[in-house]
Amino acid sequence: MKSEHKRMARVIGYTLTLGDADAWAGFTTVARVRLTIEERAALAWAALRALDTPEQAEMVADAVLAVAGYPLSTFLNPMEDARWWASFASLKERKAYALAAYEALPFREQMAFRNHISEVEIAA
Repeated sequence: MKSEHKRMARVIGYTLTLGDADAWAGFTTVARVRLTIEERAALAWAALRALDTPEQAEMVADAVLAVAGYPLSTFLNPMEDARWWASFASLKERKAYALAAYEALPFREQMAFRNHISEVEIAA
């Protein structure tokens, strides 16, 4: 067995022992770093196949792929809240809200936003 797979076997063991949402979130983070996309896909496939019914697998997949819904009202830091929402939103949602927000800006703000995006592209 490869040493990185032994480490991941321990991580999944700890995660199963703890069994809470934080442990599984941590497992996700570690798996993303230590496993290839092919290994993660195979693990996801096997986990879904291990469920008792196709309906259970569909419910799990729906929970993972669920849309974020509309952004909530911001409290202290609008940018931080927007980034948090965007981390859960689907690509389709992010594109729709980004375009709608852009179109709702006054013309001067649209130009300032275009300049900002151009500067970010140049810096990258």
